[in-house]
Amino acid sequence: MRTVPTCLVWCTRMSLSPHRSRSPQTPCHCTPPLTSTTSTAFTINAHIRRRIQSCYRGEGTLALPWLLNKELPCINTPMQINGNFCGLVLNQPLGGLHVIEGLPLLADSTDGMASVAAYTYHQHSVVFIGTRSGSLKKVRVDGSQNAHLYETVPVVDGSPILRDLLFSPDHRHIYLLSEKQVSQLPVETCEQYVSCAACLGSRDPHCGWCVLLHRCCREGACPGASAPHGFAEELSKCVQVRVRPNNVSVTSPGVQLTVAMRNVPDLSAGVSCAFEEVTENEAILLPSGELRCPSPSLQELRALTRGHGATRTVRLQLLSKETGVRFAGTDFVFYNCSVLQSCVSCVGSPYPCHWCKYRHVCTSHPHECSFQEGRVHSPEGCPEILPSGDLLIPVGVMQPLTLRAKNLPQPQSGQKNYECVVRVQGRQQRVPAVRFNSSSVQCQNASYSYEGDDYGDTELDFSVVWDGDFPIDKPATFRALLYKCWAQRPSCGLCLKADPRFNCGWCVSEHRCQLRAHCPAPKTNWMHPSQKGTRCSHPRIAQIHPLMGPKEGGTQVTIVGENLGLTYREVGLRVAGVRCNSIPAEYISAERIVCEMEESLVPSPPPGPVELCVGDCSADFRTQSEQLYSFVTPTFDRVSPSRGPASGGTRLTISGNSLDAGSKVTVIVRDGECQFVRRDAEAIVCISPVSTLGPSQAPITLAIDRANISSPGVLYTYTQDPTVTHLEPTWSIINGSTAITVSGTHLLTVQEPRVRAKYRGIETTNTCQVINDTAMLCKAPGIFLGRPQPRAQGEHPDEFGFLLDHVQTARSFNRSSFTYYPDPSFEPLGPSGVLDVKPGSHVVLKGKNLIPVAAGSSRLNYTVLIGGQPCALTVSDTQLLCDSPSQTGRQPVMVLVGGLEFWLGTLHITAERALTLPAMVGLAAGGGLLLLAITAVLVAYKRKTQDADRTLKRLQLQMDNLESRVALECKEAFAELQTDINELTNHMDVVQIPFLDYRTYAVRVLFPGIEAHPVLKELDSPPNVEKALRLFGQLLHSRAFVLTFIHTLEAQSSFSMRDRGTVASLTMVALQSRLDYATGLLKQLLADLIEKNLESKNHPKLLLRRTESVAEKMLTNWFTFLLHKFLKECAGEPLFLLYCAIKQQMEKGPIDAITGEARYSLSEDKLIRQQIDYKTLTLYCVCPDSEGSTQVPVKVLNCDSITQAKDKLLDAVYKGIPYSQRPKAEDMDLEWRQGRMARIILQDEDVTTKIECDWKRVNSLAHYQVTDGSLVALVPKQVSAYNMANSFTFTRSLSRYESLLRTASSPDSLRSRAPMITPDQETGTKLWHLVKNHDHADHREGDRGSKMVSEIYLTRLLATKGTLQKFVDDLFETVFSTAHRGSALPLAIKYMFDFLDEQADQHQISDPDVRHTWKSNCLPLRFWVNVIKNPQFVFDIHKSSITDACLSVVAQTFMDSCSTSEHRLGKDSPSNKLLYAKDIPNYKSWVERYYRDIAKMASISDQDMDAYLVEQSRLHASDFSVLSALSELYFYVTKYRQEVLTALDRDVSCRKHKLRQKLEQIISLMSSNS
Repeated sequence: MRTVPTCLVWCTRMSLSPHRSRSPQTPCHCTPPLTSTTSTAFTINAHIRRRIQSCYRGEGTLALPWLLNKELPCINTPMQINGNFCGLVLNQPLGGLHVIEGLPLLADSTDGMASVAAYTYHQHSVVFIGTRSGSLKKVRVDGSQNAHLYETVPVVDGSPILRDLLFSPDHRHIYLLSEKQVSQLPVETCEQYVSCAACLGSRDPHCGWCVLLHRCCREGACPGASAPHGFAEELSKCVQVRVRPNNVSVTSPGVQLTVAMRNVPDLSAGVSCAFEEVTENEAILLPSGELRCPSPSLQELRALTRGHGATRTVRLQLLSKETGVRFAGTDFVFYNCSVLQSCVSCVGSPYPCHWCKYRHVCTSHPHECSFQEGRVHSPEGCPEILPSGDLLIPVGVMQPLTLRAKNLPQPQSGQKNYECVVRVQGRQQRVPAVRFNSSSVQCQNASYSYEGDDYGDTELDFSVVWDGDFPIDKPATFRALLYKCWAQRPSCGLCLKADPRFNCGWCVSEHRCQLRAHCPAPKTNWMHPSQKGTRCSHPRIAQIHPLMGPKEGGTQVTIVGENLGLTYREVGLRVAGVRCNSIPAEYISAERIVCEMEESLVPSPPPGPVELCVGDCSADFRTQSEQLYSFVTPTFDRVSPSRGPASGGTRLTISGNSLDAGSKVTVIVRDGECQFVRRDAEAIVCISPVSTLGPSQAPITLAIDRANISSPGVLYTYTQDPTVTHLEPTWSIINGSTAITVSGTHLLTVQEPRVRAKYRGIETTNTCQVINDTAMLCKAPGIFLGRPQPRAQGEHPDEFGFLLDHVQTARSFNRSSFTYYPDPSFEPLGPSGVLDVKPGSHVVLKGKNLIPVAAGSSRLNYTVLIGGQPCALTVSDTQLLCDSPSQTGRQPVMVLVGGLEFWLGTLHITAERALTLPAMVGLAAGGGLLLLAITAVLVAYKRKTQDADRTLKRLQLQMDNLESRVALECKEAFAELQTDINELTNHMDVVQIPFLDYRTYAVRVLFPGIEAHPVLKELDSPPNVEKALRLFGQLLHSRAFVLTFIHTLEAQSSFSMRDRGTVASLTMVALQSRLDYATGLLKQLLADLIEKNLESKNHPKLLLRRTESVAEKMLTNWFTFLLHKFLKECAGEPLFLLYCAIKQQMEKGPIDAITGEARYSLSEDKLIRQQIDYKTLTLYCVCPDSEGSTQVPVKVLNCDSITQAKDKLLDAVYKGIPYSQRPKAEDMDLEWRQGRMARIILQDEDVTTKIECDWKRVNSLAHYQVTDGSLVALVPKQVSAYNMANSFTFTRSLSRYESLLRTASSPDSLRSRAPMITPDQETGTKLWHLVKNHDHADHREGDRGSKMVSEIYLTRLLATKGTLQKFVDDLFETVFSTAHRGSALPLAIKYMFDFLDEQADQHQISDPDVRHTWKSNCLPLRFWVNVIKNPQFVFDIHKSSITDACLSVVAQTFMDSCSTSEHRLGKDSPSNKLLYAKDIPNYKSWVERYYRDIAKMASISDQDMDAYLVEQSRLHASDFSVLSALSELYFYVTKYRQEVLTALDRDVSCRKHKLRQKLEQIISLMSSNS
């Protein structure tokens, strides 16, 4: 079929493309063969000439509106146009619209063609095409309809090749132009092909095969090209070599080989034959043109074939003496018969091997066999056991075994007779055997056995040998099975369904599965399926599922038990009085029957049992279940979320009642089926289908078995699909995990967005967090390079996009627009990894790729930790400059960037050396002078006494004034805070405390720092892995196994503290459904820990002090599970009020945005020790979600940084909304609105930022002169903070910055997006907000005039403490009370305290301080301190650094209150202990009363506690994925496999229950998957 291309490029003065460097979006290149160039050029020139002539006659227009912005008419001239016309000033540029038809020889729809050049080589047209993706394509054109793309060369990654392609004068090179470079490439690279087939198969017209040089090159580069067959240009002309014979035995050296050749040049100069690099011999050239070569000698053969088994294939190569090059070759085989160990493999070999039957060896020399009749040449003559089905051997039965065979040799004189060798469970049993004739052998009477009843049968390693160790061949299908009738067949039904070949039957009198011979009175007592009318009596139902269903019927009820019939036809069923029809396909003989319910005709049928009869319904063949089946009416009333994308993929939760009824549920959303995920009694979870009608409302229908349920008021809304419109930045590093801000539409409808990248077939993903409907924040996915080093200019993924539920359009987002740059790398700190530095010295960390070569202002965010403390940074392309560390000694250095961690070594920070002897002498002399000065001072002392008295009185007066001011400040602050807290508590009924759900709370405590832990999602694993994990879960329910497993792990030196915590948490999650069992396990582990603690002579008070064992972490997790309800109902409220009070009190005064220091603080380390002048402003904020809503008044400080002001505005606007559901400050801009049109974006840092020396101050509200009562708005952050090109609302006061604002493109222009902790990377300036570094040189003495002595400001600690006192008291009183706020003491606390008292009694510990300490370490230290320090474990909140510091002081006070030791305080005691010194004795009395009250309470019985624990397990049974927890826990089985197996062997209880074998079975199942 002919096609008509629509693109044409003419090169005169009449027509040019709109942009010379821009390629069309859908290119089409016609590539005519150069052999027809003349006719094609003539046609084109004729059309061009006619077009020029018509325009110069004044006909038509110039036809270039896209270039001239308008259509211009042609101007008529009297000029005569001929073939030499080259244009005038008139009528140019000129366009042509006429289409010339041509036949496209090459089409490209992927890379896009951008430029083309061609020339002729040896009667071939060679075309070079530059592409938009930056590569060069080489095309060979033969004739008018044959084009072949033979090579593609990458030139510039991601950048198009421009239209100018030029050849060098000799046409050996081509020059290519891209946007940033000029490249020179050879027109051919023949040397890349290493074989004749590859060279000529490429079809590169420049390349041919130079035979004697054995290389691919141009004809001119081949010295013998002119000789016949010296240079091959066709694939059929490649040299061909054959050798006769083509194989030789390793025992036959020096065989003469004949080599036949085709397409070879003249070899009269001589040829050698070489076998790889081992041997080389001169060949004899025969008159026929063939070669004669000898095979290698015996010694050479050993070197060639040693260790290569039965065959070794080597390359026989021909070496030209004329060129010294190996120019041709073929494969040659050396075979070794002696390696073959069986007759069948020997004579079945493709090589001439023979079997010596009486010597039991394979040889290539038949004369070596001892007897003529002992030579075997074909498989038919081999001695072999004949196939006759499986050999079945019952355990414990003395019997002979007869086997059919063929060609059995008769042992000769001196040879041993036949034996049967049986290997089972590592034991070998040899039984004498008799050869009846050449076709039969019998093992003599013997019995066989294996240990254990875990398997009903096991396969044996069975063989027949003669003369000691000569085995007789046996077929591959031969199997010997040793079996026990009773193993794994405890019931009659299981016995009768055993393999009929075993001939097992049920012995009624013995209640045991046995052989007939072993059953007393078998005629009446022994039942076998072959007997007519055989039935098992006493059927039993163990379990039914489900336990409820709709009365309409259709529910498939599964009944599991024993003796449930041998065929489904003999079983009759009624469920709750309703007939239930058996389903034959689901029936498992004797064990399980599945039936389908018919409709119940009773209006409100009552619950009832399952009634089952086997055959007739006599007493022995009838049973009913203990469980009852109920009829229910499922309903639903809500769907969440109520809207989602039209493409589907939204995870819907349909809420209602009795939704777990029945056996099958189908959810229909309008006309599409919702993909089922899971369900319980109150909810069904499914994945929404695509909407066939696009955005619209859709009804929901449930089909539960035969019941159809609908709810007219429940509708699901399909919305517009989300889209992605912009990324910032459009780059990351190879490792990924850098932040990407994504702009789009309808993003809030996506539940779990992810970003994806696909590179070289490997897809990776990472997480995204939706901020609002038009923005989300993602972490870039990493890519796997597959090669050592990435290109410096970056790598482009094959695909880059987003997983937005099932929205397909977002999966790929213009891959060329995203770039991956090399990961940063760092050099170690010196050769030994240790760097010595002096205090005050900067630390330089050298590396590469620290600043990617990406366009734009985004940069990587580095964090350098020295001894765990971050340092201020200056970043360049090759080094990080870290400010002087404040620590001393050896401190590890770690760099964090984009998910990467670099441990660079250790800093050894040493102070100056001790004084030398001369210095000490000088110091002594100075001391003498000082003594003289002191004497002079004493003389003057008396004169100064009166002045000192006056000074003392003045200081006393100042201290009194200071004390009054502190008391007044405390009183005022408390009154102000009390007003705010009252306002907060008044809204408590309206705004609920943002408690986290149970799952999130538990995961944050059990696995701190890991939000998306595997236990939160179902495990996707193969069936055998799932089976193995379920068996492992069953093994965890063996107390002996768990205790041995944990004690074994703890005994390993490599089992770290983190591992202990992980194992404890995973164990508790895996046992979540059996908390009663887990509690017993925990008590045993704690008892073992107490025993070990006392045996090691440690002080008893140290018990449970630190998490050094699995038991201690399990105890924490146990309280975490069981105190969640107490936290929500009782202790959570005072804890939340304390958090709010601290947060509000801290924000009453200035907080330094850089250091985190605050005017109000409980922590001395976080206290501003300077006088900061500030005043309170009230701003009126426009709600970000709706411009027309009510303006919210918000109190801020004029010294607040812009980010701090945004945080306060967000707190006020989104009051009562959990932190995770509201926008973040870094994603919003603060807009100051002045009048109707004037709007200014306020930033922490911009061109107006003040810089003094090397200090740059963060902008505050005072910096912008924001006044009280100003109107502000929070708006989503723009791409650039200075993108104001269309805004004409600048105020007159900022006009002098106008030019700077328009052109700003430095990194500072976007700096306010993230906290500004590190110094400016370009200027080296350091940031400060309210206070500078106290030790810096800029902190001049003259500044002290405006400051009080900094220690005086410690009184603010007292002021803050007094303000917060009530909230701390409320929390402590709630925790240390047995009955408070209407809630009783949690059972778990009483139960665990009683257990500790029992342990103390058992070990005769009467010291009350020890018991008190055990309880304090058990509950307050292990649980409450963790919760107080980390309220974000309980609530959906954000905890700032200053809030964290204050909570740490409260937590320390809490710990001190639980201690029995006396706190001796002095002037050097820490301020936090001094702060609550007077309160701690009172708190201690609360703790002691609390412990006494608990001891007086009635004990909790094990039965009551178990019932409580079972209920807790039921409530949270489906919160975690048990299989995922087991999979994570199994990692430690793999890591310490041998140690665990050994420990199971040593433990008596484990051996008794065969736990090692069970674990080995699990390991085998898991390893079979790998």
